[in-house]
Amino acid sequence: MANVFDDALRRLLAERLSAFERRQLADAGLKRAAVAITVVPQAGEAAFLLTRRAPRLNAHGGQWALPGGRLDGNENAMEAALRELEEEVSLRTGASSVLGTLDDYPTRSGYLITPVVVWAESIDGMKPNPGEVASIHPFPLAELQRPDSPVLVTIAESERPVIRLPLGESHVHAPTAAVLYQFGEVALRGRATRVAHFEQPVWAWK
Repeated sequence: MANVFDDALRRLLAERLSAFERRQLADAGLKRAAVAITVVPQAGEAAFLLTRRAPRLNAHGGQWALPGGRLDGNENAMEAALRELEEEVSLRTGASSVLGTLDDYPTRSGYLITPVVVWAESIDGMKPNPGEVASIHPFPLAELQRPDSPVLVTIAESERPVIRLPLGESHVHAPTAAVLYQFGEVALRGRATRVAHFEQPVWAWK
């Protein structure tokens, strides 16, 4: 399913996100963080950005990730997501590029993540920050509409299902998988689907 990168798609995504009743969770001692789900053009189609984290990073080096990180000082989630997007991949966008936000997602590693959906008209000048990002990968939005997605896995350590999304020839786990799955459900399918109950693989608990 192709998604043309145009004003009609931007309006549709913004309308669906605006109509969605986002669930904001109390931090309960968790560190506040934000990630940017960034919709970008790729050969006329709409795509979203994932990065490969620099392998030398202490936490989850080499893994798939959305641009993002902890809130600094008095930042809100939108400000943090836009700052991290610029710091990690050199994409600078303003507040007007934000289409909406999704549910807070608590992680086993001690963070409460707010996903912020961003529309980037151009990826000219985009490049990875070598201190944090090994590489940048645009994936077509259609990857979030695959019939074989999501994959739910049972683990002995939890009663909750682990969510995994196939992407191209690879796959991504929660928390990134949970956030992207909700984006696909809410913004692309118009479904008010919740994801906070989805588990993360044990190696992501640290």
